Amino acid sequence: MSSEFNFYDKTNLKSYNLNESMRYQLNMLDSLDVFTRKHCENVANLTCRLCEYLHCNKNFTEYCIICAYLHDIGKLFIPPEILQKPGKLTDEEYETMKTHTTQGYNVCMKDLKLRPYAAGAIYHHEALNGTGYPRGLTKKEIPYEGQIIRVADEYDAIVSKRQYKSHIGISDTLKILIENCQAGKNNPLIVKKLFKVVIDDIEYEITCTQEYVDELHEEIKRFEQIEKYKEKMEKAKKEKDKNYYYEGIKMLFKNNETLDNYLSIYKEYKNAYESRKAIIDNLYQEIKIIKKLKV
Repeated sequence: MSSEFNFYDKTNLKSYNLNESMRYQLNMLDSLDVFTRKHCENVANLTCRLCEYLHCNKNFTEYCIICAYLHDIGKLFIPPEILQKPGKLTDEEYETMKTHTTQGYNVCMKDLKLRPYAAGAIYHHEALNGTGYPRGLTKKEIPYEGQIIRVADEYDAIVSKRQYKSHIGISDTLKILIENCQAGKNNPLIVKKLFKVVIDDIEYEITCTQEYVDELHEEIKRFEQIEKYKEKMEKAKKEKDKNYYYEGIKMLFKNNETLDNYLSIYKEYKNAYESRKAIIDNLYQEIKIIKKLKV
């Protein structure tokens, strides 16, 4: 009886007919570890949706999507003990990790089919105030696609690290991106559009959760009817009346439900119903918080 929400289930990527030449670029992800590949897919998804809210044209959006898919391709060359280290990296390890940008750029530049998308790899850690890497570029020196992918990358990295199961509390993540805007690292307009993407996702999660709540409500009504029949069956004095209500109960049972176990199942449904209703309330509250955030 679980309905775990997938942050990236609602995707617009299918609206772009990625042709065969683009399949080649995407196949490069097969060489990455599972975590990095998923991250690249998430960042591409976010980049796609940010481009739509930024009113980018179709060709530029498709270009940005591929750049985003390939942005971490350089992590192929980062030692696993550094790439997958659960704790904080040492200064030396961090310097090694940072090379994934130039490593990825070199991979793309050496392959004619990947060369047009090298920007994703080289620019996604550059910051508008010059504190990024690998080149320490500033403002207009950083292409727009790099600025977009940076925001998508930063957001997904925090979401993944914090292992969100729902968008409850996601406003704290957005506050970190706001802080980076105030520090001059991120493009404020792109972060504002990210708010819209996140609100869309929260509304989608509310819809999905509400559908599940409605299903649970119907099941609870079924169990309430079982309870009524059981009460009448226990009060009935004639055997034929007892059998009548018992047959009614059996018609309401599903799967392996019995008189011995239905109460525990009923309780599970009620607990799930209350917990999901609470999630919906918290999600609506999260939207209110996000709408008040200022970049």
